[in-house]
Amino acid sequence: MSYFSFARLYTNWVYGGFLAGLLLFGLLSVFSHGWPLALTLVFLQLPVYMLHQYEEHDADRFRKFVNDHLGGGKELLSPFAVFIINILGVWGVNLAAILLAYCVHIGFGLIAVYLVLINAIAHIGQGVMMRRYNPGLATAVLLFLPASGLALWAISQHTTFQFHCLGIISALAIHALIVAHVVRKKRLLS
Repeated sequence: MSYFSFARLYTNWVYGGFLAGLLLFGLLSVFSHGWPLALTLVFLQLPVYMLHQYEEHDADRFRKFVNDHLGGGKELLSPFAVFIINILGVWGVNLAAILLAYCVHIGFGLIAVYLVLINAIAHIGQGVMMRRYNPGLATAVLLFLPASGLALWAISQHTTFQFHCLGIISALAIHALIVAHVVRKKRLLS
């Protein structure tokens, strides 16, 4: 009998992420001691996203929502795809942005900030268009908008237009890859 199950890991990742997000919030003052406000706010994007992911993915809500509303019940997003999107496309991208903001230039932190902001805009836009709640909408409004807005303001005082372009393009590219995956799966299943 195997004690490690990769399938169990990729179907339950969100619960570890939620707890890790709370832990990161709790340790924020220790981690960020001596950091400028802008860097602290870049770091904050990761635990904020982890809490958002819990609302979005608990009980497999987001995947089921996409599959039901966009796929007509067909599996456009698999549990493994959701895992890869969130671990690499959110946690990995945030990790890279935090490290680059710390080691190279604070402007790289805008990658994490725009990832949060564009995701919030997507949730809000979908909610308005569908005139209904979508998984993740509440934390997009309550956490993402203030966290990304404050970070955007703080970082903008120390960076250039080019870094804003890099952040926006990176965040849009990540979201575009997700949309492309869903569209490709929809075509394959049609």
